[in-house]
Amino acid sequence: MDPHRVAVPVLDGMPLFEIAVVGEVFGMPRPDLLDRPYVVQVCTLGTGPVRTQGAELTIAAGGGLDEVRHAETVVVPALSSPAAEVLAELVNALREAADNGARIAAVCTGAFVLAAAGLLDGRRATTHWMHAGALADRFPAVHVDPGVLYVVDGSVATSAGTAAGLDLCLELVRHDHGTAVAAEVARRLVVPPHRQGGQAQYVSTPLPDVSGSALSPLLDWARERLDQALTLGLLAREAGVTTRTLTRRFTAELGLPPLQWLTSERVRRAQELLESTDLSVEAVAQQCGLGTAANLRIHFVRHAGVTPSAYRAAFSVARPGRSSELPRSL
Repeated sequence: MDPHRVAVPVLDGMPLFEIAVVGEVFGMPRPDLLDRPYVVQVCTLGTGPVRTQGAELTIAAGGGLDEVRHAETVVVPALSSPAAEVLAELVNALREAADNGARIAAVCTGAFVLAAAGLLDGRRATTHWMHAGALADRFPAVHVDPGVLYVVDGSVATSAGTAAGLDLCLELVRHDHGTAVAAEVARRLVVPPHRQGGQAQYVSTPLPDVSGSALSPLLDWARERLDQALTLGLLAREAGVTTRTLTRRFTAELGLPPLQWLTSERVRRAQELLESTDLSVEAVAQQCGLGTAANLRIHFVRHAGVTPSAYRAAFSVARPGRSSELPRSL
């Protein structure tokens, strides 16, 4: 099977981390995990080397824009600054890649390149919160959400700065290969397995001073009991705080309220069961705490973009003839 081709167009002055994170997630060989491997091609414009920002390194001229035009996934790293010139050659290559059916993603201020290409018109998108206002002002056709980690809107995806680019790349792996594979890649990178794109980019509210309470043990406690009826009151009692304080802590640390977090964890547990077992959809719904197949379907489609049955058809490792193609909105 031919590898999944990932192109990374690199311009002079781009930060090293945002370039490297794409190679770390997609470029490292993982034959024990991926039934269809990725191959990453760094693409430069012109024939000269490219100098990175921050840690001053030079990248020798790699593949050209033809690699961008014919890639299956293109990831544009952050620009040297939001005001950096967006070259017409790159804009045209991205448009052609999109016309060819490629998935186009951007990390941080790379969203300005996608916007200049018209790929974000009419779509939700994000970038680093410091530059979200500039993105919205320069490109009024883009629906900019300044507070989230990343946005996947159809075949186009954008992320906030730095670590959020890692979250987005792992999300793309999850779309391609399923939750279990993405979680294992994250484990090897020693990062959290999955952060919802809707989580907050930054904490704007100070954490309440609740003596003897920590959020992390509560999350672990709840994950071990997803098949049980967990209410806001029960979570608060386990944490030893009021429901109001618990909600404030969740919102401050995770960017979403407790019951919304709980639902997303239940959907993720359902994904794991659909991938790794032959349990009926009804049984999966019961084991992840969503009760019925109908209720599971509602939440699953909302979070994953496909039905539980379609997800199982794409990612089940318990059945022969597993498909490597994801029925997805990406």
